[in-house]
Amino acid sequence: MAVRPRVLKAALGLMAVCLAAYIVGPPLYWHLMEGLASASASASCPLCNCDCDSVPLLSIPQGLNNASFADCAKHDPDVSEDTQKNFAELLSEELKLREAEALEHQQRADMALLEAKKVTSQYQKEADKCNSGMETCEEAREKSEAALSAQRQMTAVWEQRARQRGWREGNARSQS
Repeated sequence: MAVRPRVLKAALGLMAVCLAAYIVGPPLYWHLMEGLASASASASCPLCNCDCDSVPLLSIPQGLNNASFADCAKHDPDVSEDTQKNFAELLSEELKLREAEALEHQQRADMALLEAKKVTSQYQKEADKCNSGMETCEEAREKSEAALSAQRQMTAVWEQRARQRGWREGNARSQS
């Protein structure tokens, strides 16, 4: 039983070493190979003395050569002035476009505000109508309560007179 944990620990240790070598190995190998190659190349190969001609590999015939291409990078006051004018025109055009866009957004916002005011006014009118209707209903209810109270008083007076003359509630029902 004691042998198996030792074997397991050894196997795990061997796997850890292999994994570390797998991860670290290739970069370390290439780094060492570059160092060795540069050290061996400097010892075996003398320095190169390159004295290249100033004549290009591809020469363009004199008639087809565009001389203005070489002058392209030079500063030309007329061209730079035109460029600055064009740049200023582009900037002013951009500003005009943005101003027009802002004006359009402002008009949309104003239209939305007017629409909201119209809707608010309409709702306020409806609310006023509703309040007026409620007041009318309340007045009618108060009048009907007053009329009902007066009717009950009148009924009580007539009932009292009828009882004084001999009327009884049970007699009226049996007679009819």
